[in-house]
Amino acid sequence: MVVTSFLARAAATALVALTVGCSSSSSPSTASTSDASVADTSTGTDASPDVAEAAAPEASTLDAAGIVAARPYTVHVPTGYDATQPTPLVVMFHGYGASGDIEEAYFDITPASDGHTFLYAYGDGTLDPTGNRFWNATNACCDAYGIAVDDVQYFDAIVQDLESKYNVDKKRIFVIGHSNGGFMSHRLACDRASTVASILSLAGAQWLDLTKCSPSEPVAVAEVHGNADQTIAYDGGTTTYMVDGGTLPEGTYPGAPTTVADWAQKNGCTGTLAATGQTYTVDTSLPPNQTIVSAYGGCPAGIDVQLWTVQGGGHIPSLNRPAWGEMVWGFLSSHPKP
Repeated sequence: MVVTSFLARAAATALVALTVGCSSSSSPSTASTSDASVADTSTGTDASPDVAEAAAPEASTLDAAGIVAARPYTVHVPTGYDATQPTPLVVMFHGYGASGDIEEAYFDITPASDGHTFLYAYGDGTLDPTGNRFWNATNACCDAYGIAVDDVQYFDAIVQDLESKYNVDKKRIFVIGHSNGGFMSHRLACDRASTVASILSLAGAQWLDLTKCSPSEPVAVAEVHGNADQTIAYDGGTTTYMVDGGTLPEGTYPGAPTTVADWAQKNGCTGTLAATGQTYTVDTSLPPNQTIVSAYGGCPAGIDVQLWTVQGGGHIPSLNRPAWGEMVWGFLSSHPKP
């Protein structure tokens, strides 16, 4: 199958879904953030190259100031921020072919940031030869052209830069992402478990080869996935990309049920996956309460591994905004580091 990207809706208009992905030469749409209260914009580099299969160097070895001097990211500082109080941080990773601003226009997390007083940061992935931005997450998504940018190191630099400017609560650093950004969320839970308290991925996946994922401690995980997703299939598949008019395989990824099963194993959960009885209306184009929440039992205290199955949902659900931001924050905020 071909990776098809979420491109976007303009900030004040309807969502526009364009097929780009690893097989397309289309450039991402551009959109400026609709939030005029973004308090700070910083920049950083493309970091030193590193293959996706290898973990990035530990954050302590970074020149974080140098990295953020050339590669941009945006931080929204909530209206109620108090520098004397440790403040949670959410870092968001956009889908392939999108950008931080475009993804935020879709996700609309900023109201939750203000309502619950957490810092909210997002950057832009690296441009590939087709003009699409990507994160180097796993061998299946989405460094199809072998640029090998080190995006784990970029995450480290963003966190360190924010910690130098704001009172970041080290026990409440969270990661969210969509599609390629969902893959990146899982990557960071593997490689930066000592930093990341919990992740929420929309239409992402874990490594297929679990030897590539060695978390140093448990991380709470929620995978949100439509069971009619034709781009990153609910039951797993293989991504491909276009070269000289032909199609080449990139990598194989596990399905959503396998992804959460793998996290249950990594986190030491001893129970099985079962419906919790909780439902959400994630996709407003589908009947209400179409999203069924299942969770593993027997997980360590403070750790949950959940699968939110969007019944009939596709790759780019019509998100129930701003309720989506409340759903995301509800899971993340319930799972800080001990």
